[in-house]
Amino acid sequence: MKIVVGHLYPEYLNIYADRGNIAVLARRAAWRGHELEVRPISAGAAIEPGVHDLLYIGGGQDREQALVAHDLAGKRDQVLAAAAGGAAVLAVCGGYQLLGRFYRFADGEELPGVGLFPLHTIAGERRMIGDVLLEVELEPDERRTIAGFENHAGRTKLDEGAEPLGRVVAGFGNDGESGAEGCRVGRALGTYLHGPLLPRNPWLADWLLAQALAHRSGGEPPSFAELDDGLEREAHAVSARRARARGGR
Repeated sequence: MKIVVGHLYPEYLNIYADRGNIAVLARRAAWRGHELEVRPISAGAAIEPGVHDLLYIGGGQDREQALVAHDLAGKRDQVLAAAAGGAAVLAVCGGYQLLGRFYRFADGEELPGVGLFPLHTIAGERRMIGDVLLEVELEPDERRTIAGFENHAGRTKLDEGAEPLGRVVAGFGNDGESGAEGCRVGRALGTYLHGPLLPRNPWLADWLLAQALAHRSGGEPPSFAELDDGLEREAHAVSARRARARGGR
């Protein structure tokens, strides 16, 4: 089966090797007999209704975010329609911030957001940097961990009742205070974790692929046979150990 990925602004939002997430998705899809077709969506391009099974947007610094924010805000209805129609979404760092309602710089200037995630972000004075470990539950009664790397000055505040991606075991997370990291709305995930994220967390890559396949087929997310993820598990373990050694917020 072909999985169509819409990669938003790949020429601008690719800090800390976030493009590597696409490489992981493509390889793991191919190992299971599926094809990942990646279609860049840049300034002026539309998100075609019903076409994309997964939308991906990476991270960028303030300058890059400012370059794309207004164009992305103009795609607001298209992003929301894709998510409402069952497409999976993965948004990392700067992309995560721009899929909230707004991002406010330290000088008070605001970049408009899409509003997919019920949150807003305000720049802080101190950057929050280092390995981070999360406990998550994307499926009922199935707790897993996500390990990655965070580097952000933004303090993201979730609306009351919003669902975080996970609970911070070690690291800062959304704001260094709440104990929450990221945000989830159905099949849409937002997170500050770079690294890139998916090579260290292969189960999360498979979860996203399964959601994308469910969108493509119109059915339920498939169950996958396990792959030989020895190297990936070791990468996760190394990152998790570093995060635990770093300690809490």
